[in-house]
Amino acid sequence: QVQLVESGGGLVQPAGSLILSCAASGSIFSINTMGWYRQAPGKERELVAVITRGGITNYADSVKGRFTISRDNAKNTVSLQMNSLKPGDTAVYYCSAKIVLTNTYTYWGQGTQVTVSS
Repeated sequence: QVQLVESGGGLVQPAGSLILSCAASGSIFSINTMGWYRQAPGKERELVAVITRGGITNYADSVKGRFTISRDNAKNTVSLQMNSLKPGDTAVYYCSAKIVLTNTYTYWGQGTQVTVSS
């Protein structure tokens, strides 16, 4: 079992910046991939960015060049640096952790609201 606790959401003006953080606990040594997803009202949950234990990253096209995902394996945390924020980035952001054993298990944080508005 893995528990994920998110922090850092809030209200920010367009073109502003925000940092989201996620701390993992539990069976942390079994975590393979961590990432961030988001869900806006009326839309499906979508991938924002993911990062493997070895540091390989993947980003949604809509956030490339603006967002940076990072991972600290020693501290069991994953962060999302969000720059040049747009109103379209407004959503609930969820931290995720994937475990791959004989089967694949995905765990989710509670979500944190990010609102980009003037």
